[in-house]
Amino acid sequence: MTDDIQMTDDIHMSDDSNMAEDILIHNGLLLTMEKGLPVIENGAVVIRDTKIHGCGDNLDLSRKNILDSNRIDAGGGIIMPGLVNCHTHVPMSLFRGLADDLPLDVWLNEHIFPAEASQINPDSVQKWSRHSAREMLLSGTTTCCDGYFLEAEVARALAESGIRAVAGQGVIDFPAPGVPNPAQNIQAAKEFVKNIRKLSSRITPSIFCHSPYTCSKETLVAAKQAAEDAGILFQIHVAETQNEIQMIDGLDGRSVIAYLDDLKLLNQRTLLVHSVWIDDADIEIIRKRSARVAHCPESNMKLASGIAPVQKLLDAGVVVGLGTDGCASNNDHDLFSEMDMAAKLQKVSCMDPCAMDARRCLAMVTIEGARAIGLDRQIGSIEKGKQADIIIVDVDKPHMVPMYDPFSSLVYSAKSSDVSMVMVDGILRVREGKLI
Repeated sequence: MTDDIQMTDDIHMSDDSNMAEDILIHNGLLLTMEKGLPVIENGAVVIRDTKIHGCGDNLDLSRKNILDSNRIDAGGGIIMPGLVNCHTHVPMSLFRGLADDLPLDVWLNEHIFPAEASQINPDSVQKWSRHSAREMLLSGTTTCCDGYFLEAEVARALAESGIRAVAGQGVIDFPAPGVPNPAQNIQAAKEFVKNIRKLSSRITPSIFCHSPYTCSKETLVAAKQAAEDAGILFQIHVAETQNEIQMIDGLDGRSVIAYLDDLKLLNQRTLLVHSVWIDDADIEIIRKRSARVAHCPESNMKLASGIAPVQKLLDAGVVVGLGTDGCASNNDHDLFSEMDMAAKLQKVSCMDPCAMDARRCLAMVTIEGARAIGLDRQIGSIEKGKQADIIIVDVDKPHMVPMYDPFSSLVYSAKSSDVSMVMVDGILRVREGKLI
């Protein structure tokens, strides 16, 4: 697979140029992920241009006057919304396997930071962002929420790949790739937001403060204000490790969540990434402020950061989405394995086999994931008027047979390699398990 693959928004149904013609996906079990999580046994979806025009019973929709060349037979597979990865650092696939089995501080300070300083540049960022986009598309992820440095280069690569993305310009109070003078970090973020809005309808800008221990109080407040002025998502790593409170100046006995709340950083456009070391009082603050959480269980496990109290967050009504984190701390962008691990980890952590049930877990990578990053009006479920971000999962595999419950099969049995078709904005990106 080469790095020069080009996909453009004027290609529908691969090389079919009939953009005005409807597309029909039929002959599959349809999970719309709408309210109530209905299952349509013999389902179909009609796509017009970039959006879902209708969905329902195959017998009704298959009678529509649609060209044979614009009919996609799901072959009895599961038709469902594309997956939403709520936290990525896509250029970091460059560092996959670079420094495994190390403590977080050693891993970060002695390996990742030096590697970033020497290897991160516009060319490497574009190359490895494209690489990550291909990996995500092939595994059924149609949207990612990213945060990194040189994010304009990331956004361009993601736009070219055909994936949908929230792209967050990294802000940190140290010299960083693209922003060697930390005093310019907020201005650089503002310029990024202004420029990226013009790039593609599939790319939404965001501002990503690395963490409360790498950004001063003044930087945090200024970055959040810039995000609010632009009406965009503000992302931040928070409460990832037990010793994080020892690295933040000015806590004065407060929790990290309380500290951010006192700075007025928390609202519905705030995405709190990790949120591992939080207590009931923190959860109440998050709930009250309507902040969102991105849960990254495999990264947290690999770095021995801890187990986030996700079941408590969900019980409190907090919106939680799933993320893989970067490939340096997870090694892949596979949301199917992330779902499986997230569900089982909460069960053993809560000592409750009913914790994090399959339906709730699947929602976290579809409609709830979309809600966590502020895109639930556009994506996350198969409903008329939403963007046509749709995947088909092949169920004709030994590990998927028998299938008593499609939600359970997707969370506990399915593999990313089972994804046979991926569509973003009504445009085919993967067909028969291969990138177009």
